[in-house]
Amino acid sequence: MINKDSLTQHISAQFNADLESVRSNLLAMGGLVEKQVNDAVTALIDANSELATTVRATDTEINQMEVSIDEECIRILARRQPAASDLRLIIGISKSVIDLERIGDEASKIAKRALLLSEDGEAPRGYVEIRHIGDQVRRMVQEALDAFARFDVDLAMSVSQYDKNIDREYKSALRELVTYMMEDPRSITRVLNVIWVLRSLERIGDHARNIAELVVYMVHGTDVRHKSLLRNKQDADSAE
Repeated sequence: MINKDSLTQHISAQFNADLESVRSNLLAMGGLVEKQVNDAVTALIDANSELATTVRATDTEINQMEVSIDEECIRILARRQPAASDLRLIIGISKSVIDLERIGDEASKIAKRALLLSEDGEAPRGYVEIRHIGDQVRRMVQEALDAFARFDVDLAMSVSQYDKNIDREYKSALRELVTYMMEDPRSITRVLNVIWVLRSLERIGDHARNIAELVVYMVHGTDVRHKSLLRNKQDADSAE
């Protein structure tokens, strides 16, 4: 089983340093992505076009970090040929970095919609839902990264539960907004932009769940993707 202490238990001090470096870089990328999501939602709610522009510009930096971390993982695999928990850690990082990059992409899409909606000068229907679901999604991303940093399986499992709630609320909001567009065709363009924002938030939740599931894989070596929450919990407990 992997934990933070196991990162410093290798005979080679350089191997210890390599593992800690790539893990730290992933968490740094995660912190930047978390801020990007927060800023994108804030830019939309506050009609802050300057902040939205900054979010879109940050996407380039996140893409560069993804490439850099991928290269680190490849170097470690080639030079150290890690096994067991070390190999799971590198695989977990290489997969998590993909989800983080995609979260960044979705935050950039939200920022793009924020720019479009700010030009209207009128807050359309759906902003309450965006604020509420956005708060939950931001918490998911934060806790998924915290679970990764601490190798905390229980926290990782709770992130999966959040994702179920977000999926339900997204579908409910979507039904209400479609009804509203049918009643007021003049609102279609504005509300469609809101729907796309909600869709991006729902996808961010999916990527945060993926990262949380990788924590379980890294710690216990159990692949819990595409399984029910109850089955996930049973698998995690049986691996201890």
